[in-house]
Amino acid sequence: MGLRVCVGGVTGWTGSALAKAVIDEPDLELSGAVARKAEGQDVGQAIGREANGLAVVASVEAALKASPTDVYIDYTHPGVVKDNVLTALKLGVPAIVGTSGLTASDYAEIAKVADHQGLGVVASGNFSLTAALLQRFALMAAQHVPDFEIIDYAKHTKPDVPSGTANELAERLGKVAPNKPGVPIDKIIGPKEARGADVSGGRVHSVRLPGFILSAEVIFGLYGERLSIRHDAGSSADPYVGGTLLAARRVVTMKGLVRGLDNLLFGPFE
Repeated sequence: MGLRVCVGGVTGWTGSALAKAVIDEPDLELSGAVARKAEGQDVGQAIGREANGLAVVASVEAALKASPTDVYIDYTHPGVVKDNVLTALKLGVPAIVGTSGLTASDYAEIAKVADHQGLGVVASGNFSLTAALLQRFALMAAQHVPDFEIIDYAKHTKPDVPSGTANELAERLGKVAPNKPGVPIDKIIGPKEARGADVSGGRVHSVRLPGFILSAEVIFGLYGERLSIRHDAGSSADPYVGGTLLAARRVVTMKGLVRGLDNLLFGPFE
């Protein structure tokens, strides 16, 4: 029997690609599928495959109570992800968090429950390997160049700002080198919003336009020189699938919360 995986948001862009990969991987088994609007449908047909006899259900609780599950993976919606993950943990199932929109305080609550339950949680604003490298390289750069700003690009219909990738990046960079604008924000002449948002010490500018999928760029500045580190995502969800499944295979042996795929791959950033 393979690792039993339940996917939340199974009919979504990443969730459907993830479910297909779980079905195809010999060491994995799709044990549950959650999507409120597709409730009752055969999950195989819902994701464009042959029927497989597993029905989509409307809630995480229903999915995890219906079938034994080793890992819950969430790619749902910012408004429900925290409750989904807490539900999984309280039912004794470790979790992978791929949905963006959670705050530092949300993660603190999740970490507390994970520790209490003795279970693992891996959360990342972006589960692609190259995005993980962006995170790690940017953290290394911030140790030496403390002046930086983040530009967050996504499609015009993305409702949450900044993206999970940029939000996580801003939080982590802010701990290394909190942003100190050359002109204090309260002294700015003109709309203060033009200088972006302060996200946990990192200043972020969110661009939402047709033509973008998801990109994040960190610009570091020293007198007379600049360094840009950028990640651009393509139109396929495949890059996120590999990192998500890597995390799923590891989380079953973990206890507590790990934030950032780079921390899972390379260890905590010192």
